[in-house]
Amino acid sequence: MGRFFKDKVFYEKLVRLTLPIAFQSLMLAAVAAADAIMLGRIEQDQMAAVSLATQVQFIQNMILTAATVAGSILGAQYYGKSDKDTINKIFAMMIRTVGVVSIAFAVACLCIPELLMKIFASDQNLINIGASYLRIAGWSYFITGIAECYLTIMKVTDHVFRSALISTVTVVINVILNSVFIFGLFGLPAMGAQGAALATLIARIIEIIWAIGSTYQRGFLKPKYSYLFRTFPGLRMDFIKVALPLLGGGLFWGVGFTSYTAIMGHLGSDAAAANSIAAVVRDLFCCMCNGISSAGGIMVGNELGAGKLDKGKEYGIRLAKISFVIGFLSTALVLLVTAPVVKFMILTDTARNYLIGMMVVMAIYMIGRCVNTIIINGIFSAGGDTMFDVYSLAVCMWGIAIPVAFLGAFVFHWPVVAVYACTCLDEVGKIPWVMLHFRKYKWVKDLTR
Repeated sequence: MGRFFKDKVFYEKLVRLTLPIAFQSLMLAAVAAADAIMLGRIEQDQMAAVSLATQVQFIQNMILTAATVAGSILGAQYYGKSDKDTINKIFAMMIRTVGVVSIAFAVACLCIPELLMKIFASDQNLINIGASYLRIAGWSYFITGIAECYLTIMKVTDHVFRSALISTVTVVINVILNSVFIFGLFGLPAMGAQGAALATLIARIIEIIWAIGSTYQRGFLKPKYSYLFRTFPGLRMDFIKVALPLLGGGLFWGVGFTSYTAIMGHLGSDAAAANSIAAVVRDLFCCMCNGISSAGGIMVGNELGAGKLDKGKEYGIRLAKISFVIGFLSTALVLLVTAPVVKFMILTDTARNYLIGMMVVMAIYMIGRCVNTIIINGIFSAGGDTMFDVYSLAVCMWGIAIPVAFLGAFVFHWPVVAVYACTCLDEVGKIPWVMLHFRKYKWVKDLTR
């Protein structure tokens, strides 16, 4: 145990990578928090509708994540091997994949927003508000995907700070513009939900301009845009081999998580509002485990790509132990903030009672979420062991949590908080399975050519 804590190089690098990534994740979650707080001060339905509408981008992000994480996994290993030309080829493959997906989602949001909202809500007022949001926010969905490709390459080429800086500043701009457009400051008309969408669009435009501009600075990897029109058969197969399981896992998790939101949304506006706030709190507290997951994945990937398999394995074991510490700490913090959050938000008495119960359930859920995020998304992915996530989601989420939540909501008519608890079963339930697979060490692999 003493040796575990004496490796200063490991912890210094982990902190150096984790803090900017976690802060970046926090800033992104802050946008949703700002939307919830500002819209919640206007009307409960405005807040709930926007929360439901953003589930469309949530699904899109799950697909985009498959491409960007695959690029991050391979990029980290090739960076450990000092092969920057191959990283440029990986960037081109990410851009092509992300571009097609982003265009499809943007067109859907602009052309059929009401139909999309009917998936998540039955209340016509929520549908109308959400559709008005998507008509504007849809324009940003294409930009977001392309910008994320640039930020991903920055992270794996040791420019984590710039990536975090870009995200942080654009989030601050987003929040400021939120207040201006939502409340109608400086003589502008109060736009409510549409104002939140407009603020997001402007922030995304600034983000992509800054990200592209950064690549022209000394020390940054400048993409070779000619690679966008070329194919690289061997590398492409490696990319597909890593990305397909990530896509399957991302869709399983993303659509499943969206199903939870849809189930709660169909239980009424009070349930939707309480769930919206609980989701914001959850995302804020997941920032640290997201940061450690990404940072740990880069560190393990660097060592594996450099051929240092024993060191990569040692790093993975340390990160697994850290995941439990972060999980229990998150549980305590969620319980600590429950009373202030419930008191601050303007809710009906029914929604307030729902929120209290959801926060207590979420506190337990955070243990599983932190452990699984760091181990599955960080350690396993670093070595290309991406199929396990698909299997675990198929069994725990789609085989247990979603059917039980659906039956509880629409067949047995269980209380709202009980249905919410069903949506949290999968993360805690699969911890033993995750740890059993971890100890097989199938993730200790060098993926480079």
